Amino acid sequence: MRFDIITLFPAIFDGYLSQGLLEKAIQRELIDIHRHDLRDWAPPSVHRPVDDKPFGGGPGMLIQVEPTVNCIEKVETMDPRPMRKLLLTPQGRQFDQRMAEEFAESERIGLICGRYEGFDQRVIDILEPEEVSIGDFILNGGETAAMVIVDAVVRLLPGVLGDSQSNIDDSFSRGNRLLEFPQYTRPREFRGHKVPEILLGGNHAAIEKWRDEQSRQRTIQRRSDLLPEEPSSSN
Repeated sequence: MRFDIITLFPAIFDGYLSQGLLEKAIQRELIDIHRHDLRDWAPPSVHRPVDDKPFGGGPGMLIQVEPTVNCIEKVETMDPRPMRKLLLTPQGRQFDQRMAEEFAESERIGLICGRYEGFDQRVIDILEPEEVSIGDFILNGGETAAMVIVDAVVRLLPGVLGDSQSNIDDSFSRGNRLLEFPQYTRPREFRGHKVPEILLGGNHAAIEKWRDEQSRQRTIQRRSDLLPEEPSSSN
């Protein structure tokens, strides 16, 4: 899978792309990540500005339509695979695990990172990207949101995780839309807190049942909205 990240601050990704599973996936050529500096498409000048004051007044600055559209249209030509364009904005559809699974089916994803007060509306009107939000809060820019999406999608790709079953059992995942059950490792006791005896007996059927019960109980307590709706009975 190829990711194209369009940003005003490509260096933000330096540390992120050189650590952990993501670095290994890049080295093994399971994924290909390219960063594109939006300022490279700015009008020639000392500061290469890509933002301006909004018409009609108001606080902050907007990213201009011309460099943005020119940049993304050029980036699209850099690979023959069609690019699924995602614009990171708090006004977008809220990202979740199902959406990550959907994105993981794509061959190529473009992540358009906003800054300041966002983009000139004509960026959206012309390019028609999918608008995506990672939650109901405001960030300094779309770069952090882009990292979240890359992280969630990459781990779903074949060969990235050491154990592919993790993608099925994790909270919100295909095999478990509920919250994950509690887990334990050594030591068996620490400061009076003991590992549940059922996990130590080797009865895998009983362990599986206990984990299912714990997962459902935790979901009821913390995220009841994740529970499947009970079918309504008709009189």
